[in-house]
Formats: sequence, structure tokens, C-alpha cells
Amino acid sequence: MKQIASFYSTTVGKKIAMAATGIVLVAYVVGHMLGNLKIFQGPEKLNSYAEFLREVGAPVLGHGEFLWIARIVLLAAVAIHIVASAQLTLQSRAARPVGYRNTPHQEFSYASRTMRWGGVIISLFVVYHILHFTSGTVHGDFIPNDPYHNLVVGFQSWPVALAYIGAVVMLGFHLYHGVWSMTQTLGVNNARIERMRRPAALVLAVAVVIGYVVVPVSILAGWVT
Repeated sequence: MKQIASFYSTTVGKKIAMAATGIVLVAYVVGHMLGNLKIFQGPEKLNSYAEFLREVGAPVLGHGEFLWIARIVLLAAVAIHIVASAQLTLQSRAARPVGYRNTPHQEFSYASRTMRWGGVIISLFVVYHILHFTSGTVHGDFIPNDPYHNLVVGFQSWPVALAYIGAVVMLGFHLYHGVWSMTQTLGVNNARIERMRRPAALVLAVAVVIGYVVVPVSILAGWVT
């Protein structure tokens, strides 16, 4: 444990911690998106999938215990990711107290410049999203164990749908830069893979944005009811 703490205290250690937790979070984002897309198969398919997640691990795990384990892992990953990012930012500012007057475009894209505050916005929206669709605290017509109904009714509200779409677009920028830098941190040095890092990160980011946005758009358009 002491060796892990000592390694984490280094810049490389923090970057690797961000990359490792980034992998966990990207896997969740993609998996959650694929689950959401089951809404196009109808209420039975989506609700059955949700029930399956609550029963994963049975009989060793009780009803819903797998989901709580997954949530704890995700919360830990998010916390480590945010703390490591904040610490790296502070270290960078301490090492360079006077900012550059001109920022080279090729080194700092729009996505990279918005990574930190974009991450904060995404985190705040995730809290709202959980209160809306998981606990139903801020959902006006929440029905437990009926995610199809909750999604359709929830996204019939234009403000909620637009906020969701905006957060997803921000997530896309975050993924684009994050996946690109993550592979760099983890030492992907093959020349062919190096050339593919940005295009692959872009394809993933665009696919995730489309995969998430198509749900509220379809509900607002009346294609899913």
C-alpha cells in the first residue's frame, strides 16, 4: 500500500491512475449506452434487461447487490479520476505560474481546453441524472422497476431532454481527448496505432454522442412512446 501511495504521488502515477479509471468509466459509458438503446425494442426488452442487471450474481449475490457493487466501483473511479486531474492541474500551474500568451492549436484542441470544467459539468449532471432516473427523486411520474416508462416520460420534458443532450455533447468532447491521451499515457508506441489514436477516439466519441442523443430525440419526436 505504501508503494502504491508513493507511486501515485508522482506525476506519472497520477496520469496512470487517470488512465486506468478512464478505462473503467469508458466501459461503463458504452455499456450504459447499449442498454439504453434497448428502448427501441420496446418496454418488455428494456425492462427485462434492467431486471437482469438486478439479478446478476444470483444466488451468490442478493437482488440488486451487483448494481450496488458496480456503483461503488464507479464512484471510486470517478473520485480518483477527479482528484488525480485536480492534482495534476495544480502541479502544472505551480510549475508554470505564468500562462502562455498563445496556445498552440495543435497541442491544445477545444476538447483538451474544456476537459477540466467539462468534467465538472458532466459530474453535476450525473448526480441529477441519478436523482431523475435511478431514485426518481426529481421525476414527477417515477415508477419503480419500469425504466421504459421513466425514460419516455422523463424525456418528454424539453428542458430535461436539452440538458441531457448538452451534457452528452460535453461527454463526447471529454471522451475524444480523454481516450486519445489515455492511450498515450499507457504507452501505446506502435507507429501504426499511433496514427489511429485520434481517429479512433473521434469515432468512439461520435458513436457515444449519437447513441445517447438518439433516445431523447426519438422520444421528443414521438417515434418512441
